[in-house]
Amino acid sequence: QVYLVESGGGLVQAGGSLRLSCRTSGINFKIHRMGWYRQHPGKQRDLVAVISADGTTNYTESVKGRFTISRDNARSTVFLQMDSLKPEDTGDYYCGTTWKSRDYWGRGTQVTVSS
Repeated sequence: QVYLVESGGGLVQAGGSLRLSCRTSGINFKIHRMGWYRQHPGKQRDLVAVISADGTTNYTESVKGRFTISRDNARSTVFLQMDSLKPEDTGDYYCGTTWKSRDYWGRGTQVTVSS
């Protein structure tokens, strides 16, 4: 059984920081491309950042220079360090991966950035 469990969300003022974690089990984590996604109520889930098995990272334009995705293969965990947060970063954050052509998601963690 594949499990992804996000944590670390919360309420923060604009300009503040949060660090999200996503602990996984049931997959060979070190070979997986892992992503963080953000979803606003009633909207689609959008990719925020992704890290490949070799550590290559990519970010959506709006978070470049502010967010950092990283991974700890020993702990099967992916992180998202979010700095200089803006109100528009508010949303539900999910980590996700694909295995055997199926997408897996956690339940998400809520981030609220107040102005």
